Amino acid sequence: MARRGAAALALALALLAVALAGAAAQGAAVEDPDYYVQEIWSREPYYARLEPEPFSPPLPAGPGEEERKLRASEPRAPKKATKPKKAPKREKLAPETPPPGKKSNRKGMKTKSSEKAAGDDHRVPVAREAVREGCPPLGLETLKITDFQLHASTSKRYGLGAHRGRLNIQAGINENDFYDGAWCAGRNDLHQWIEVDARRLTKFTGVITQGRNSLWLSDWVTSYKVMVSNDSHTWVTVKNGSGDMIFEGNSEKEIPVLNELPVPMVARYIRINPRSWFDNGSICMRMEILGCPLPDPNNYYHRRNEMTTTDDLDFKHHSYKEMRQGSELGGWSLGRWTHDGIDINNNFPDLNTLLWGAEGRQNIPRKVPNHYIAIPEWFLSENATVAVETRAVIAWMEKIPFVLGGNLQGGELVVAYPYDMARSTWQMQEHTPTPDDHVFRWLAYAYASTHRLMTDARRRVCHTEDFQKEDGTVNGASWHTVAGSLNDFSYLHTNCFELSIYVGCDKYPHESELPEEWENNRESLIVFMEQVHRGIKGLVRDLHGKGIPNAVISVEGVNHDIRTASDGDYWRLLNPGEYMVTAKAEGFTSSTKNCIVGYDMGATQCDFTLSKTNLARIREIMEKFGKQPVSLPARRLKLRGRKRRQRG
Repeated sequence: MARRGAAALALALALLAVALAGAAAQGAAVEDPDYYVQEIWSREPYYARLEPEPFSPPLPAGPGEEERKLRASEPRAPKKATKPKKAPKREKLAPETPPPGKKSNRKGMKTKSSEKAAGDDHRVPVAREAVREGCPPLGLETLKITDFQLHASTSKRYGLGAHRGRLNIQAGINENDFYDGAWCAGRNDLHQWIEVDARRLTKFTGVITQGRNSLWLSDWVTSYKVMVSNDSHTWVTVKNGSGDMIFEGNSEKEIPVLNELPVPMVARYIRINPRSWFDNGSICMRMEILGCPLPDPNNYYHRRNEMTTTDDLDFKHHSYKEMRQGSELGGWSLGRWTHDGIDINNNFPDLNTLLWGAEGRQNIPRKVPNHYIAIPEWFLSENATVAVETRAVIAWMEKIPFVLGGNLQGGELVVAYPYDMARSTWQMQEHTPTPDDHVFRWLAYAYASTHRLMTDARRRVCHTEDFQKEDGTVNGASWHTVAGSLNDFSYLHTNCFELSIYVGCDKYPHESELPEEWENNRESLIVFMEQVHRGIKGLVRDLHGKGIPNAVISVEGVNHDIRTASDGDYWRLLNPGEYMVTAKAEGFTSSTKNCIVGYDMGATQCDFTLSKTNLARIREIMEKFGKQPVSLPARRLKLRGRKRRQRG
């Protein structure tokens, strides 16, 4: 058991991390009543410390003069914008031909000096003016920025309010409900804006924008201005020399675009003012703000809510090109695709259809078992569209008899358990439980309930789904049906009980978020691994004490069996209760026992000793003396033929 137990304990962190974890930070608590007084008017010390890099906004000119400047310098389309002396950095995920007359500058969020440092340990002295330290995201995508910190001039409706203007937020199936895919202004004119209240002085360094997430509509902003303020009343526009700077926005709705400010700006509020948008669309956008909150030792509110960890770990991305370098530009759909463009989340054999089809024909369990269902031949052929990673995982699972598995994903905060595929044809959402539904629900709850955020009733939903009604868990098929998932394959082809653990709203957490993500999930991972010891375990042996491999372990009332490993040992996950358990193997008489599973941690030992059948013993004796056992039906036919010949 020790050997198998160690392998099983290691599994909870393993079977397959389809996407690295990302998670949401907890919403802000009630504010300190003296907070605004402390921060709005205590900015002089910060400006002095940060010189010469950041720029603190001076008071603007009078309203009339500002309006004249705005009209004179703001073009409708970004291609007519005044060319800046120092163009802001801009990055897209997909390569794009640069506009005529402009140089393409597609670097990551890190500067040359920081990328060099990340690549090796050699430090190259760089002049201070050349160093641009990248600030992390404020947390629109991770929900660290609450809905109350987002404001807009107007909105089309509540479902398109400022609270929906978060990077990578996804729309619901019905796009006209409360959960739409962007902030959309109520009017299409140059006076619309969306702003973020950082709730403390912050060094703003950049803006990332997207268009509206929609299957039917094409809405995005093609250019915009950036303004900052310390009191939300007087605003200063980011300048390009003497004129207002026009930032080039999006050219489609999903690829994030980064624009860095030419000079970091120190303020509390930041506002995005769209200047042009897609001709056939509306003013709609999703965004993230890059900024470094400035330290304030006098503000207890922020010190109290800062996440720290005592674990001495290397909190950084360990490749996948350093998690795509400053990670908010990762895009929603990337990360789960292989090099060959295959989504391994649903690249495993669809064994559900084989099982349910046989059940419909009433062939269970004679022709198709309820476990260890064979992989179809077409899937094993070289021409099948199967990723090499998928084949490697299958080979790994067939080699080691895993008991419990969890694949870590991002983009939501929920634990999904099988089945992932709906039983009814053409149903997109349908509750489809396994025979071990109660066990799976417990395993999912064990993780979700010990996570810092999953079962927090106060937290905001990541996108559209509120999983609080099931305590942060969900049946995969009732969420969205997927054929050929790892979870369903594990359950139907191996002994492993596999779940999908979505650990955060953000699929690509920034390095600065990793300590908090570790704290969010550390206890959950430990508790989840401990569940491998819940249920029964034991050995199935013959009368000589030799382990019997591939013996079938059946539990009365649960239409799903498991099998013993090569040396006859087995583990069967079960909730506390009393069970009639049967062990059977080819050539042996079956044996049934009453096994009781308690509430204390630790699997109940339930061993079986099987004796060989009479036919099996005869065969064994005959083989020992170099003879084959007589086949009685064949001998009868031979005798009948001999009698016929004698009569004839």
